[in-house]
Amino acid sequence: MDALLLNPEDQVATAVRELRAGQIAQISSGETVQELKILENIPYGHKVAVQDILKGMEVRKYGEVIGRASCEIRSGTHAHVQNIESLRGRGDWKKEDPNGTD
Repeated sequence: MDALLLNPEDQVATAVRELRAGQIAQISSGETVQELKILENIPYGHKVAVQDILKGMEVRKYGEVIGRASCEIRSGTHAHVQNIESLRGRGDWKKEDPNGTD
């Protein structure tokens, strides 16, 4: 096994070893194992997309939304801060108080 997919709704799996471009990785999800061609190097512990993710789509890991795709993320590529923006702790999304008392 090369990566774990913890929830069947997840679009990303976690690499349990370094993955190299060109290899066929074994992605484990419970009793199911799927093969995925790795298109670029993925560091140990990082996320690999297991399906194509369109720009603007929510990205799921552990069955939870972890962010939004800031660009298209192809299956087999590294999914990380360079292409997923966090939706948590975004101070720029704070609603302004029209009375200026926030």
